[in-house]
Amino acid sequence: IINLTADKELLESTRDDFKGFINSMHENAVGQKDAKLHDWATETKMLKGSNEGFAVPTQVNYVGFGGQLFKENENVSGAAQVISKFLSTGFLWDNVRVIGGAYGGFCGFDPISGVFRFLSYRDPNLAKTVENYKNAADYLASIELDQEELEKAIIGCIGDVDAPMSADQKGFTSLTRWLIGREHSDLQKRRDEILATSVEDFREFGKRLQKLNEEAKAVVIGSKQAFDAATKEMDTKFDIKEPL
Repeated sequence: IINLTADKELLESTRDDFKGFINSMHENAVGQKDAKLHDWATETKMLKGSNEGFAVPTQVNYVGFGGQLFKENENVSGAAQVISKFLSTGFLWDNVRVIGGAYGGFCGFDPISGVFRFLSYRDPNLAKTVENYKNAADYLASIELDQEELEKAIIGCIGDVDAPMSADQKGFTSLTRWLIGREHSDLQKRRDEILATSVEDFREFGKRLQKLNEEAKAVVIGSKQAFDAATKEMDTKFDIKEPL
């Protein structure tokens, strides 16, 4: 796949050149031309997740925690985007960064894969940070927001969705949407769902996170001392590797 971003005149003037380039690649191809596609997706699903630890010489930790929040073919509302940003700029900022002392703490949600993850970096804690991640579920499940707070969360999210893009960003975004089959109507549907986000959406998302806590996995880069201390503080056992 070749993704070219340019104005209309340049695209039209180079069309034949690119067709010739692509044809020459096929004519000069080396190797098996009728190779079958490997089913990486199915193979990946067969992998057994575990809590991984990478012990390195460091005084701070990088703590990840997450898993599959939405299963395949489940409907994912645009409200999930509002709630993810709300968690990052509120609960996680307060508990992981301000109180916990980490340089950064945030979460992210991919509506395509359905994967939700928490992350921290330059974090002096390990067990406490994982505990904060898990507590986020209860926080959302019982949250109370007034109309002003809800509107602020929605505005903060919609600003990211419709942020201005440079030419190269527009080109890459266009390619990504084409690859995953996302139409303009899908984008408008997501905008509508973001704008219609309710407090009940926050609580339902929290209930999903409560279930995720039971099967989510942690991946941590930290010192051996941090892993030893965490083992005494939490039930989670890490499969620790020492890459250095």
